[in-house]
Amino acid sequence: MKIPARPLALGLLAIAFAGLVLGRAQAGGSHYFPPVAEPVVKEECGSCHIAFAPSMLPANSWKRMMGELRNHFGDDATVDPALAAKITEYLVNNAADTGGRRYSNKLLRGVSTTSAPLRITELPKWVKEHRKVAGWEWKHKDVRSKANCAACHTDAERGYYDE
Repeated sequence: MKIPARPLALGLLAIAFAGLVLGRAQAGGSHYFPPVAEPVVKEECGSCHIAFAPSMLPANSWKRMMGELRNHFGDDATVDPALAAKITEYLVNNAADTGGRRYSNKLLRGVSTTSAPLRITELPKWVKEHRKVAGWEWKHKDVRSKANCAACHTDAERGYYDE
């Protein structure tokens, strides 16, 4: 039985595309962190900076951070208590040591289970991954901060932090 060329070509193209998409998701492994899916979290956290994936920090970190919103890295990020509770619940449920565990194994290597780090940029794996970035690059007008992931990782908002 002869298969017409056009359907065969379309089928092969579909398989190749699926392989590329799945390969990227798997290859990203230690560089993929599911982006924030909760609209309220995306809106509130993303109004000042990228809404960081909850799987980048353990639950204790998110609880600590949400409990210190009056001094959120030098800014007052206070929100209504009910809203803060909703945001905290989402972050904790999807944190690196709870719902987001699949994505955070390498990032949290070397971090004590009892600690509650607040800065992703101070995690040992993050430091190791960025050790070759020159100091002047962090001060560039388009970067300005180690927390500005999207300046270098163009797909950061979609969860991809590969180069």
